[in-house]
Amino acid sequence: MELLKERIRRDGKVKGTDVLKVDSFLNHQMDVELFQEMGKEFKRRFAGCEVNKILTIEASGIGIACVAAEYFHCPVIFAKKSQTKNIAGDVYTTKVQSFTHGKVYDVIVAKEFLGPGDKVLLIDDFLANGAALEGLARLVKDSGAELVGAGIVIEKAFQPGGDRLRAEGLRIESLARVKSMSEETGVEFVD
Repeated sequence: MELLKERIRRDGKVKGTDVLKVDSFLNHQMDVELFQEMGKEFKRRFAGCEVNKILTIEASGIGIACVAAEYFHCPVIFAKKSQTKNIAGDVYTTKVQSFTHGKVYDVIVAKEFLGPGDKVLLIDDFLANGAALEGLARLVKDSGAELVGAGIVIEKAFQPGGDRLRAEGLRIESLARVKSMSEETGVEFVD
């Protein structure tokens, strides 16, 4: 998606060789018009999959998932990173290690919102090592729902997550695949 790549080149900030800061338009301050274009693109790529639920993980994926859901005409579920009083009753739970935060979370989805008959699309802002995506896929499997694929905004293709999960049979559609990056040369894309 050229519009996204241009925005990353212009406003993204590379820290070292593995951190890409896109907080000015993606995961702190959000450019909703850009999100609308991404939502349209996810709908185009997953047309015909009969998606009736979108699942993401808190927090950065929520805005993107909500805008994408407008094009799929379906609800968004977000896996919470901690049990709260708001989630009563039975839950699906799995552990996810966060690349960004360097810690392990127990992620939770209430069973009442996900189950057999659902066709689920995962949406997230980044794919690096694949732990979050793998955890969300486990939740879908545990629920008996059908996982149709994953829509990723930015994939760090130089990290192992995407290749590993594709080899396991998960359909992943990434809008921008980063081949390499450095503070000196900026971001180089796969496509």
